[in-house]
Amino acid sequence: MAKPEFWKNNKNYYDLKSYWRNLFGCTVHKLSIDAGFTCPNRDGYVAQGGCVYCDGRGSKLRQIGALPSVTDQIISGKKYYPAASKFIAYFQTFTNTYAPVDKIRALYDEALAQDNVIGLSIGTRPDCLEPDVIELLSKYIALHHIWVELGLQTVHDKTLKLINRGHNYQQFLDAVNNLASSGVNICVHIIIGLPGESREDVLQTAKTLARLPINGIKIHSLLALEGTVLGNMYKNGSVKIISKEEYVSLVVDVLEILPPEVVIQRLTADGYRDIFLAPQWAANKLDVLNSINRELELRNSWQGVQRGRA
Repeated sequence: MAKPEFWKNNKNYYDLKSYWRNLFGCTVHKLSIDAGFTCPNRDGYVAQGGCVYCDGRGSKLRQIGALPSVTDQIISGKKYYPAASKFIAYFQTFTNTYAPVDKIRALYDEALAQDNVIGLSIGTRPDCLEPDVIELLSKYIALHHIWVELGLQTVHDKTLKLINRGHNYQQFLDAVNNLASSGVNICVHIIIGLPGESREDVLQTAKTLARLPINGIKIHSLLALEGTVLGNMYKNGSVKIISKEEYVSLVVDVLEILPPEVVIQRLTADGYRDIFLAPQWAANKLDVLNSINRELELRNSWQGVQRGRA
């Protein structure tokens, strides 16, 4: 099995930039938006305190003071890009479908009304996608490019409980099936290095996702941040943070399992520098990406290669 020609890139995986160039014939930029949403895992509806790795502060805008409007955030974000650019409005902070549908519609409509905004990417939880919200999203897809980003982290319920996600794998599966039926693009977030998870646990997550109707994935390592439950666990030695070598090897293992048409939207991430505890290697994102690329080359491997060998 050779690398797919439709990627049209020099990478060993199907990155988001290549996907958008294939689809729209140009570079597309994501503009991050904090629309003021909260999270049912923090406000008591599902649980309190949030996931063990979440610091709960939200975006940097939220830390400064009153949030600018969606329109003002988009106008501000556009200043960093050429005037002819196309944009996706990325509703990123907390759970961006956790509100009455009329409020959600007004915020999404405001974003889509801005010049050169061609679609939405909406970060949310599997347990916060009511039928009226999915119906709303399905109505947008005739004219706009729509993604829903689902925080999963792992398919293993024992780990989901340990990290206080507040939902289980079945709820995620229900959300994926409902979204796929509506025609919306689905991006799934996973974390490598979760407490108690083995290499086989990570590979099982990848194998499970490879069989589902998802369109994209974001992968990053477990980050220990000051002021979080996980940060305290790290400081008292009750949790081990994965090494860069382990992380890189597992990311490549996951890429080999995923179908070649799944869009790789992220391969690493870092946290706010003022509260970042570990792992220190994650602070250098470029080095991590280069290490992943080197490992793929050393293996003479690429995304989806395991499916070709099966």
